[in-house]
Amino acid sequence: MKDYKSPHDTTQDEVNEPTYDYDKVYTYADYLKLEFEEMVEIIRGKLFRMSPAPRANHQTTSTNILTVFLPKLKGKVCKVFHAPIDIVLPIENRKRNKSKTVVQPDICVICNPKIIEEKAVFGSPDFVIEIIGGKQVKKDTQIKFDLYEEAGVGEYWIVFVDMRFVEVFILENGKFQRLNTFSEDDIVPIKTLPGLEISIDDIFEGL
Repeated sequence: MKDYKSPHDTTQDEVNEPTYDYDKVYTYADYLKLEFEEMVEIIRGKLFRMSPAPRANHQTTSTNILTVFLPKLKGKVCKVFHAPIDIVLPIENRKRNKSKTVVQPDICVICNPKIIEEKAVFGSPDFVIEIIGGKQVKKDTQIKFDLYEEAGVGEYWIVFVDMRFVEVFILENGKFQRLNTFSEDDIVPIKTLPGLEISIDDIFEGL
């Protein structure tokens, strides 16, 4: 018979989350060994924890966008994905396990099937959407903005849930150029996918 331990006995064994050195430079090989319960990202070797879980408005917005995209891309070369999915950047001229960036875009579209593998996507998406709701403003508007620009992402949307508008950036000559800021009653064209568009009302439906 096993020894009984009271639930109030503070000497019981506790399961603690592993601790990590946030000053360390992490790679994709390190990422595969991480044991956090929630998702994490590595950006230029720095570890970012993605917690707490996305709020209801964030998830509603993501679902609204996917509802428009999925039927339009059915049977097409371009595929739409949503988090969690590992996007490993960059991989040209280096071993993938040494990559120092692994991100989890809220939504992305990939038109090159060669970079899509079972465990991860090894290369740059054609189109990325990040949905901001809460305290991730700097991460998505500065850190990831620069990262996606450098990686050659063709189109980048930043969706501001609380303020109900979308900023659209198009890559031109290696730099993101702001196409426009779209808000109430606007229709947002998708430059990466000619002929496809989505209304602001559809993006924020139910909020």
